[in-house]
Amino acid sequence: MFGTESSLSMFLNTLTPKFYVALTGTSSLISGLILFLSVHWILSPSILAPLQYWTSHFEIFEWWYFRKYGTSFIEQVSVSHLRPLLGGVDNNSSNNSNSSNGDSDSNRQSVSECKVWRNPLNLFRGAEYNRYTWVTGREPLTYYDMNLSAQDHQTFFTCDSDHLRPADAIMQKAWRERNPQARISAAHEALEINEIRSRVEVPLIASSTIWEIKLLPKCATAYILLAEEEATTIAEAEKLFKQALKAGDGCYRRSQQLQHHGSQYEAQHRRDTNVLVYIKRRLAMCARRLGRTREAVKMMRDLMKEFPLLSMFNIHENLLEALLELQAYADVQAVLAKYDDISLPKSATICYTAALLKARAVSDKFSPEAASRRGLSTAEMNAVEAIHRAVEFNPHVPKYLLEMKSLILPPEHILKRGDSEAIAYAFFHLAHWKRVEGALNLLHCTWEGTFRMIPYPLEKGHLFYPYPICTETADRELLPSFHEVSVYPKKELPFFILFTAGLCSFTAMLALLTHQFPELMGVFAKAMTDAFCPAELRDWDCRRLFMCVEAELEILPAPPSQHFQN
Repeated sequence: MFGTESSLSMFLNTLTPKFYVALTGTSSLISGLILFLSVHWILSPSILAPLQYWTSHFEIFEWWYFRKYGTSFIEQVSVSHLRPLLGGVDNNSSNNSNSSNGDSDSNRQSVSECKVWRNPLNLFRGAEYNRYTWVTGREPLTYYDMNLSAQDHQTFFTCDSDHLRPADAIMQKAWRERNPQARISAAHEALEINEIRSRVEVPLIASSTIWEIKLLPKCATAYILLAEEEATTIAEAEKLFKQALKAGDGCYRRSQQLQHHGSQYEAQHRRDTNVLVYIKRRLAMCARRLGRTREAVKMMRDLMKEFPLLSMFNIHENLLEALLELQAYADVQAVLAKYDDISLPKSATICYTAALLKARAVSDKFSPEAASRRGLSTAEMNAVEAIHRAVEFNPHVPKYLLEMKSLILPPEHILKRGDSEAIAYAFFHLAHWKRVEGALNLLHCTWEGTFRMIPYPLEKGHLFYPYPICTETADRELLPSFHEVSVYPKKELPFFILFTAGLCSFTAMLALLTHQFPELMGVFAKAMTDAFCPAELRDWDCRRLFMCVEAELEILPAPPSQHFQN
């Protein structure tokens, strides 16, 4: 039952204004036609009853047709059949090349908007996600989310030459394992194999008998897996990541010297670079979790300077969160000046952090009553516009910042402009908004004004592209089942649609009952007349009343067989 209600609610939220207009216009057209025919005595009561019945059911058919084909039946008939007869010109036929290019552009846009991104602030699976499961008995991560993480690990932490090294070959299989214990066991096995083969004797000089003990590099990815999934505290994870850093840094330096010797060495160097960046970023996040925020900021800045081209990890979002914790707002503004650019992809962290900085300048003295009397100042207008910009990009965030919806643990992957991104942002940044006096009050007073600027966000945007229609489906895959996914835009059925549907259904039911049970309905009608009609109306002669209407309208009398019988 719950699944049916949720699917029905999801479908109603996708209905466009064209559907409502077509449905109301169709009902009005057919109802008017029936009224015209009945007034002119063309249709007999025996035909009117089933006709009214099927008229009400046509609305249900229109609904079903729209759900299956995505367009109104009346609209489809009008465009496909009536428009050519009336001499309409199909613009698509004259602009085939332009339409094809536009379709490809829109397809690329929809694909990019519905792309799932790695959450730059994702938690540690063993130390945080598993602890939540132990306490509550709920799984915070979905299978779809964990499967995406496994694909990321295979992309970043493996290469084609892994089969040449036994430890890396084991880890290549470990990232594909579904069972967490199997992955952890494989990581330990990789470290054990590496330990057995770690000491080899090599001669210092080929012709001499002097020997040295050379240590082979340990498997960095095995330490990464253990730090992510086996460590039960952040401190344990940090120790394992430090061991991974020693192994990963050595592999990176060796592959850096050999990267130009062939495509195989180049792929290996690219893999070692991804491993090293991932380890340093997670070490910075460990320092941030353990309260060493300044150390975390320094590590992030150094990492961004050392690898400026690796923007896929979105390290600047980790840096923004740490700087906000330090209340270093000038440094936050400097980071935003670099990354809040029209040529770079946006995120909720970028847009809402920019709004927070502008709100901070006026929020402590902002009063909605005073603003309504004197109007908004320039600084207040800038803050409101920044909030409207942020809300247009992701309209789900304010409900979490204002604590109108409960927060859950953020997933490991997010969908930009979706509910998953809103949860990930609010989970870490709610404290920063609370720290700025009056910021949440300003957000509460102004965020809903965004929706008046974009009444139909699925069709046209204001500062960004129209809101993608795929977010709800993707968020339901990313977020756990116990969370109520936020849906935007959430349309409600207009009152005139409900009123028209109810009136048509009630009329059809009365007509059907009158046709099937005329005597019983006559008694019922007389009882209702005696109960609700005044005494002077009860004595009216219906035959004389209809004859007066015919005389006024100059309608020819119908044959006697079509008149009502006494």
